[in-house]
Amino acid sequence: MPRISYGQFSRFSLAILFGFSIGPNISLGEVKLPALLSDHMVVQRDLPVHIWGMAAVAETVSASFRGQSQSTVADEFGRWSLYFSPGEAGGPFQLTVRGTNIVDLSDILVGDVWVASGQSNMEFPMTQLTDAQTEIATARNPRIRLLHVDHNPSDYPLENITAKLAWTDCNPESVADFSAVAYFFGRNLQQKIGVPIGLIESSWGGTPAESWTSLHALSADASLLPVFAARSKIVDTEATTILDLQREDREFERALAQARAEGKPAPGRPWHPNFQAWAPSALFNGMIAPLTGFGIRGVIWYQGESNTGPERGFLYSHLFPAMISDWRRAWGEGDFPFLFVQIANWSSDPEDDWPQVRNAQRTTLSLKNTGMAVTIDIGDPVDIHPKNKQVVGQRLALAARAIAYGEKIEYSGPLLRQVIRENLTLRIWFDHAAGLKAKGGDAMRGFEVAGADGKFFPADAKIDGTTVIVSSPSVVAPVSVRYGWASNPDCNLYNGEGLPASPFQSTL
Repeated sequence: MPRISYGQFSRFSLAILFGFSIGPNISLGEVKLPALLSDHMVVQRDLPVHIWGMAAVAETVSASFRGQSQSTVADEFGRWSLYFSPGEAGGPFQLTVRGTNIVDLSDILVGDVWVASGQSNMEFPMTQLTDAQTEIATARNPRIRLLHVDHNPSDYPLENITAKLAWTDCNPESVADFSAVAYFFGRNLQQKIGVPIGLIESSWGGTPAESWTSLHALSADASLLPVFAARSKIVDTEATTILDLQREDREFERALAQARAEGKPAPGRPWHPNFQAWAPSALFNGMIAPLTGFGIRGVIWYQGESNTGPERGFLYSHLFPAMISDWRRAWGEGDFPFLFVQIANWSSDPEDDWPQVRNAQRTTLSLKNTGMAVTIDIGDPVDIHPKNKQVVGQRLALAARAIAYGEKIEYSGPLLRQVIRENLTLRIWFDHAAGLKAKGGDAMRGFEVAGADGKFFPADAKIDGTTVIVSSPSVVAPVSVRYGWASNPDCNLYNGEGLPASPFQSTL
């Protein structure tokens, strides 16, 4: 068979990624744009507007947008790339790209673009809300645009996506299967900020954070090596797992047939991790890397549940900040706002460590331009997918308004700042603590203290200004305090704006 050079192979791979047909001479032919660039898109204001794609090798490509014109020549692989000057919010505009053919994109808005990513609570669609019918029927706003990235794990970084939903304006039809958290976040922002909002959903239920982190970042930090050890266990048992799944399929089909024959509801099926989606970096490669050439305002993130297991929970305090820094490196826009949801209350498996992951999320706030929406009060003890996504989106939007847009508003519940000992008590200082209170005027709940032996006991707690004083008759010399330290804790500390305190653990 004929040999293909490395350069030809690279062009061949890129052509597949960008949807070209390949002729006998592996010719790339006409100008093509990636799926991310299309009619109805929102491009980021106040940043250079990046336009890129594929063409024939050495083909001259020109483009015009908002009265500007730029041109370039496709490189040895057929890649080309152009930048237009930054501009203010507005539109609609038209983008025209010319090569051997002409590509016209219309109805383009300039505003703020947010990437919404994570696992199932970010993927949770509008159709599953308790009040889905009402919310979907009223979700009509042409100033909000939606793009929904397909599930697509990959062994290496891709340069293009496929889209479950191409860029479109927000309407009842387009929003129905879109992320509820992302929509409510975008709706709140658009109402308050007033500029067009573009929402790119790139999420996959039941996936761990290491799948969303590049191999570059994972391999650069020795503390993250357990990620690969955990993967090796999955790989080593995959052959047996496949046989188990086949057996489970047969048993399910028999149970389903019996249920139908008896007029009973269909049986449920146990959830299993997707083998490919759980591979380190697989989702970064397939679902994040292709987005990084597109200017954004920031990211919203809802994930953590899949990292609560005994082999992963202890690692999240290293992994999560590494992932955020990794994304910022990949986009090359500096420390853009990265706003995330702390995992909600739920009655988890006793072996899992939800409190530790929540605490890791809290400590990740040490990174610049990060914000956290605490949801310890709006989860569902019996449903890992609580249906109140309106409040989640609203709390993320509060963080965005303060961190990304500089509004002087309270956007967070009380966050641990410092603990000091005062005789037989511990005094806890909080940030975001104006109007500190126990919700409903009840007694304070959720605090525990421990001595040097590490045994925790329920604590008596009282508010003193912007601090809380805790003690226990069972602990003579307390050195540690924790709050809300359970998968489904009973805790009730809020600030004056009605925002709940984050769970935490601290030792002197």
